[in-house]
Amino acid sequence: MADIVDQKTRSRMMSRIRGSNTKPEVLLRKALHAEGFRFRINVKGLPGTPDIVLKKWNTIIQVNGCFWHQHPGCPRAKSPTSNTSFWQNKFAANIERDRCALLKLDELGWRTLTVWECAIGRAVARPLIDEVANFLRSPTSAMGHSDDPVRHGEIAGDGAEATPFAVAHRQPP
Repeated sequence: MADIVDQKTRSRMMSRIRGSNTKPEVLLRKALHAEGFRFRINVKGLPGTPDIVLKKWNTIIQVNGCFWHQHPGCPRAKSPTSNTSFWQNKFAANIERDRCALLKLDELGWRTLTVWECAIGRAVARPLIDEVANFLRSPTSAMGHSDDPVRHGEIAGDGAEATPFAVAHRQPP
């Protein structure tokens, strides 16, 4: 299927997509700050340049866009129908880079929480804030990684699934 816009327009549209300080990231950061959590953003010295780093809680929060990180089961994760091989390679590289970054962060002793764009929506709902706060405040959040049973959590919107990596590392409810 051909693109519905010309190449120049598509290029302009794609160039405006941000890699950091996206709307979902900013919304979650504002909500966390309002709850009293203090953090650093886009820390380049850590694997994957995490979106939110809460050193006091030994936790990193990644806010993943459903399209760019191909959130399984999410309607926002549809692949484009044109130039499919490019997009498949692009998405596969993104997913592999995420997986490697999470593994390296785990090896360094960080706990990680992935919050998907579909869980945030246009505004951060109270249940989402509570779920993130509960993850951060769990008794294991300040412990070293050898005794910590919950190393990675994931929060997704309705109808979407956790990624295979997250399911393998998530403590059952």
